Amino acid sequence: MPRIAGIDVPDKKKMFFALQYIYGIGPKVAAAILAEAQVDPEKRSNEVSELELAKINAVIDATYPVEGALRRQVQQHIQRLKDIKSYRGDRHRKGLPVRGQRTQSNARTRKGKKKTVAGKKGVKAK
Repeated sequence: MPRIAGIDVPDKKKMFFALQYIYGIGPKVAAAILAEAQVDPEKRSNEVSELELAKINAVIDATYPVEGALRRQVQQHIQRLKDIKSYRGDRHRKGLPVRGQRTQSNARTRKGKKKTVAGKKGVKAK
């Protein structure tokens, strides 16, 4: 398995797709990296030479935050929002959707498993 930016990428995948296994690299960035390093995107990752791997690593290190550094950066941005007590920071703190999605009927991913509340439905009056 070739190591790119400190991450093992799959052996038999084309370089274009293998790069996308790295956190922070999507299709557009993968294409840009391969173009700048002058590596054929159709080449399989186990066919790439050491020189080409070094070029790819150099491009990634010089240009893009990936993996741990990117995760840290994202957490710092979220922490800043919490510290300045912005609306978005409050939503992060409460574990609710941040980007304006509805919460009455959806948002189970952010809110977690349903918590049943006793007596929530109206009591029938006789």
